[in-house]
Amino acid sequence: QVQLVESGGGLVQAGGSLRLSCTASGVGVGFSRSRMHWHREAPGKQRALVASIGSDGSTYYADSVKGRFTISRDNTENTVYLQMNSLKPEDTAVYTCRMWRSNGVEYWGQGTQVTVSS
Repeated sequence: QVQLVESGGGLVQAGGSLRLSCTASGVGVGFSRSRMHWHREAPGKQRALVASIGSDGSTYYADSVKGRFTISRDNTENTVYLQMNSLKPEDTAVYTCRMWRSNGVEYWGQGTQVTVSS
């Protein structure tokens, strides 16, 4: 059974940094072939895609985080990271990772709270 577990969230002041991790279990070598995504959902807003990384290392970033966030992956650890710098209060949200496999099946983590104080 595939399971995604996020960690690294917390409370930080504006301008600070956090690194989120999402580790997959039960997926074996399938992790390296999967596209991994980070989404966030702020209070009163729809969940939005923040960043994603393909099996080839190609990346995508939402305009709101370009230049501040960096997504990376370690296939030996079945882990995807989201380095968040220059955090702003509007980055406050629950951050959730998603795995998309080539067979069309996807999995979601439970999410981790990020709160940025002004």
